[in-house]
Amino acid sequence: MQKKIPAVSVFQFLRHSAKILKNPLPFHKKNFDKHGDLFQLNLGLGKSVLFCRDPELALVALQKEQKNFRKSDIQTKDLVKYVGKGLLTNEGEDWKKQRKLLQPTFYKKNIVSLLGIMQDAIHLEMKQLPIQQKFDIFPFFSTLAFKVVAKSLFGDAITTDEIYRLQHITEEAQMMLVKELRQPYKKWWFSLSGELRDKIQLTDEARDLILSIIKKRKSKPSQSEDLLDLLLQSTYDDGSVMTEKQLLDEILILFIAGHETTSNALTFTAQLIAQDQKCQDILTKEAQDLVSSGKSDLVGIIQSSQHLSNTLNESMRLYPPVYFIDRVNNKKFTYKNMEFPENTTFLFSLYAMHRKEELWENPLQFIPERFSTEKNFSKQFFPFGAGPRKCIGNNFAMYEMILIFHQLLSKFQITPHFKEIEITPLISLKPKNAWVSLTKRKNG
Repeated sequence: MQKKIPAVSVFQFLRHSAKILKNPLPFHKKNFDKHGDLFQLNLGLGKSVLFCRDPELALVALQKEQKNFRKSDIQTKDLVKYVGKGLLTNEGEDWKKQRKLLQPTFYKKNIVSLLGIMQDAIHLEMKQLPIQQKFDIFPFFSTLAFKVVAKSLFGDAITTDEIYRLQHITEEAQMMLVKELRQPYKKWWFSLSGELRDKIQLTDEARDLILSIIKKRKSKPSQSEDLLDLLLQSTYDDGSVMTEKQLLDEILILFIAGHETTSNALTFTAQLIAQDQKCQDILTKEAQDLVSSGKSDLVGIIQSSQHLSNTLNESMRLYPPVYFIDRVNNKKFTYKNMEFPENTTFLFSLYAMHRKEELWENPLQFIPERFSTEKNFSKQFFPFGAGPRKCIGNNFAMYEMILIFHQLLSKFQITPHFKEIEITPLISLKPKNAWVSLTKRKNG
């Protein structure tokens, strides 16, 4: 017998719209608790979204039957206004062609060649850390992650002022997109008021700025190979290279995806470590042992930082920077006696999956050791997505985060100045009020 999918009315949606705009996760949790792993949210005017926390169904869409699914208009139309048609927002044959072109750029051997640039950027920014005073660590990590991406892309061709301007523009564009998605009934006003036009003009400014940096970088060859070198050397099967527009689109997406999610993950991890002194002691010993052993090769440091790797994974389980993934099915299909018509919009909640009691022992507790076991979590843990569209920069992000915390924890004690970890769910899951203080270690 065919099962009926529980539905949440448009009245309930509008009734809670103000709270949903601020933070939709409590609304999602309430309905998952009430309806189970799947519920349909009616948005009015015949539109609806299917929310899911079933990892098996997520793998159907992302991996097993991924050819029957596409990204929703959120990314292929709404986000395109701000970042263009790059790897994140493209679909079909264009996406396949672009993924094939860019995949070699992000092979491990190429990311390893960037470790020195990463390390230098991290070391320089660490000098700006305030010591023995309370501060919000998120802006620091946001700037640091942006600078690591910028330096990895352009070397010394990008200035600090240009980095700050690009940060501002990406954050403004994200806030506008969030408004569009959470208040679809006000899209007419966003256009009429000129607010949307102003934000699009900002992204045009970002494109002009990046183009000028590319020209500056080309006129002054780097002493070491960077990401721009790799991108410019990339060729399609016919031997052609990316057009200027394609290059700009991919670089815009690298800036947004390469710094946004990383800075979020760094901040949540720092907060979790600050709250758990035992965990911090283990990580500090691991980092300082590597320093005292004289291990200086960056690959060796990354490979030897197992406790840190487990901690980062546990942090991304509890606070996945990409906390939902959207897909639309191209043709109808049946799953567990439920029939889904063509063009059903799915929102897979990684936040809910990563906290589901049936999948995780003590799911709300911070237990990095769970990732040191032999258990394979690949069917329920998706910090970088899954399937062919898994984040192409996952190794870049992990290596960068390990190097950052290796430096930070070998030198400083992190003390929390917050009662609980607060979140701001935008396009990514962002931290809020991440107040900490740092004390320099005697042997740091």
